[in-house]
Amino acid sequence: MAKGYWGSRSKVYTVAKNTVEKGLQYAFRDRRVKKREFRSLWIQRINAATRQYGISYSQFIGKVTAKNIGLNRKVLADLAMNHPEAFKAVIEAVK
Repeated sequence: MAKGYWGSRSKVYTVAKNTVEKGLQYAFRDRRVKKREFRSLWIQRINAATRQYGISYSQFIGKVTAKNIGLNRKVLADLAMNHPEAFKAVIEAVK
């Protein structure tokens, strides 16, 4: 598992073992951090798109849940980035 490591990290058994174990710890932790970071990114994208229409992110999400629109943040962020006319339709449905 230490293939590709440089210097003693690939040559000395104990150093390689410790490095691999630490790498596995980072991988375990960062699988959870990745989810947090993506949710934060989606929120930033939705917020930027909703501000163009004169509404804040929190007001928008509150109205989306009140109207029982079944779109999650991932889909809303994708609409805001790649399909602005569809996102505008969602904004109009919420207002």
